[in-house]
Amino acid sequence: MASIKDVAAAAGVSVATVSRVLNDHPSVSPDARTRVMAAVDALGYRPNAVARSLRTDQTRTLGLVISDVLNPYFTELARSVEEEARALGYSVIIGNADERPDLQDHHVRTLLDRRIDGLLVSPTDGGSPLMLDAARSGTPMVFVDRWIQGVDVPVVRSDGRGAIRDLVAHLYRLGHRRLAIIAGPAATTTGSERVAAFRDALASYAIELPDAYIGQGDFQADSGRRVTDGFLDLPEPPEVVFAADNLMALGALDSVRARGLRVPEDIALAAFDDIPWFVHTDPPVTAIAQPTKELGRAAVRALVDRIEGRAADSLTLPAHLVVRHSCGEPRTANKTHKPEPPTSTERSTR
Repeated sequence: MASIKDVAAAAGVSVATVSRVLNDHPSVSPDARTRVMAAVDALGYRPNAVARSLRTDQTRTLGLVISDVLNPYFTELARSVEEEARALGYSVIIGNADERPDLQDHHVRTLLDRRIDGLLVSPTDGGSPLMLDAARSGTPMVFVDRWIQGVDVPVVRSDGRGAIRDLVAHLYRLGHRRLAIIAGPAATTTGSERVAAFRDALASYAIELPDAYIGQGDFQADSGRRVTDGFLDLPEPPEVVFAADNLMALGALDSVRARGLRVPEDIALAAFDDIPWFVHTDPPVTAIAQPTKELGRAAVRALVDRIEGRAADSLTLPAHLVVRHSCGEPRTANKTHKPEPPTSTERSTR
């Protein structure tokens, strides 16, 4: 591999002149610049990014810590982050927290040690001292999808409350009254927010959400199976299981099928976080879709704004309901669906 000394020798200039050319210093003559760049191309020389970062105090590198790389939602989010970062001249190093706060902190610490210019994080919980210190120390940071309450960091996320209201209205019109939820971890903002939105939406139809119909999951498929097994063992099982993320929905589907039951004939299923697989299941799953690509791109733009000294605001984009056939819908249904708000008669009818 060619060194900067090799480039200098080939171009007939000093090492200092090569360095000035590579750093676009205006003091270099056009002739010297041409000879240096010709030597760089001929030798295939690549500047040492780490050494350059020590001089410029920038690495042109972003860190991304996602909650679970096996979750298709976060996989798509990471891809959109990488694409947008590359378009803006940045590289991305990704860390997978696997829904574990200790792994999250390990990746954050490692990325900060590597002198990244900024950090994108989807927090696995709300109480990590390392995360709080990093946010308060002035490290350019943006939360994406999830956030930590009370920390002054821009948040790029979707708002699922409207889509959850649309889902409950849709289920009500299909005749369902016993609705249960597989919740995500209460320590995450998305976990607690989706349960609250579901409860509020049910209340608009005077439908209660009993404790027995709230199952505590962890955004992993195994918890979806476990919670659904518990629902099915109840003296009066729910008519619908709403899984608060896609992996828990797949676990719920496994549980139903393991008992020889059918969706939606024996129990209906809906999910938060639409994924491409859901159109290929039998039946295709009714789900709430987030604007994942847009979130990833917006998060990168907000982070680069912070890195480059510009103001960066939080951004919330709406999620939407995609109607398929897992809740007893007619086979002609397969669309984005936004029902009208309940009438006063519907609110009082059980």
